[in-house]
Amino acid sequence: MSGSDTIAALATAPGRGGIGVVRVSGARVAEIARELVGQLPSPRLASYLPFLEADGSHLDQGLVIRFVAPHSYTGEDVLELQGHGGPVVMDMLLKRILALGVRVARPGEFTERAFLNGKMDLAQAEAVSDLIESGSEQAARAALSSMQGAFSLLVKELLERLIHLRIYVEAALDFPEEEIDFLADETIYQQLDELKKALLDVQRSARQGQLLKEGMSVVIVGRPNVGKSSLLNRLAGHDAAIVTEIAGTTRDVLREQIHLDGLPLHVIDTAGLRETDDLVEKEGIRRARAEINKADRILVLIDDEVGLSAEVQQLLDSLPSDIPRDRIHNKIDLSGRSTEIKQSEAGTEIWLSAKADVGIELLREHLKSCMGYRQNSEGNFTARRRHLHALGLAQKSVLAAEQVLRERGAGELAAEDLLLAQRYLNEITGEFSSDDLLGCIFSSFCIGK
Repeated sequence: MSGSDTIAALATAPGRGGIGVVRVSGARVAEIARELVGQLPSPRLASYLPFLEADGSHLDQGLVIRFVAPHSYTGEDVLELQGHGGPVVMDMLLKRILALGVRVARPGEFTERAFLNGKMDLAQAEAVSDLIESGSEQAARAALSSMQGAFSLLVKELLERLIHLRIYVEAALDFPEEEIDFLADETIYQQLDELKKALLDVQRSARQGQLLKEGMSVVIVGRPNVGKSSLLNRLAGHDAAIVTEIAGTTRDVLREQIHLDGLPLHVIDTAGLRETDDLVEKEGIRRARAEINKADRILVLIDDEVGLSAEVQQLLDSLPSDIPRDRIHNKIDLSGRSTEIKQSEAGTEIWLSAKADVGIELLREHLKSCMGYRQNSEGNFTARRRHLHALGLAQKSVLAAEQVLRERGAGELAAEDLLLAQRYLNEITGEFSSDDLLGCIFSSFCIGK
């Protein structure tokens, strides 16, 4: 598919620079090139030529590169003009091109055309934006991995397993005269188990990729006056929260967005969790519970002098079981304990002092690790919430297919559930996507990409 219009946009960031690039894509590229530089440059060769005004005078001069469809970024004929990077010069060049009947590209339209013309799938197209917006080396490498097809390959492998399973089920339905009881064959259940495990593995990797891209939401919880606000201040690097010795100082939810080696971390301080008759504090605790249920991770702060009291155990038991949590033993400056991080049956436990700024680096390194930071980033890829949502729906459909097969022997219903699972996976790569979804995704891109 090619857009009927020829489009153009400034492909470099606004402002002054040594070089500015204007990109043109569409069927009229050859005509535009002849008008603008007086000739048709050879494909894929850089030519140093003057950029001409309508009267033949020189507007600027620079490098011109022409790409012929389908061997271009968009899959269409493309012209790239590299001139001097002053905003006035770039504006003059773009106006000259638009005067030739070209329109300004919408945000993300070049990449949208690349997707529509089969140059990349939807997950790869989204990774282009992720790479541009990446805030750390780890995130950039992960986005590049997705752009090169690492995530798409995993989805493709899932689809192959799913299609093979569908063929097995539907063939048995289509040929009942063969008198083969496919439900008695354990092969189908073995394939279902393998598919479920593969889906869980991809979901786990995608969740890590989503944290690399969007950051991790961490909620600090604990009893009143245990040092939650002090810890928030240490992680933020400034006094974001009021700290006093009075229990219940924090009445509302406090949010801070910080970066750990470029990885975004959303830290949320909450009101101390306890029984209270104070109406304002009650509302703060209600809001704290709401934030806890939305968190990617929970930091449970424990006063190391008090230890694991009955109240703390009650708090731990009240937390959602499906959200990862770490136990942070604070106030070791008072208990006399040394800094330490270890793994136990309860998960990760860290001993530190927020007030004395001791052991905070252990927590920072642990949180970086939870977000997918590691020296060797091989195997990482970026993912988005919509990808996780689609994988989750596919997993539910596969589980539903297994249930109706085992409990009711309903092959027709199982086939329909497997078809739904396939459709959800196809949404990730864009083989099945609504126009509304495409519009939402590409509108978030920068102009010129």
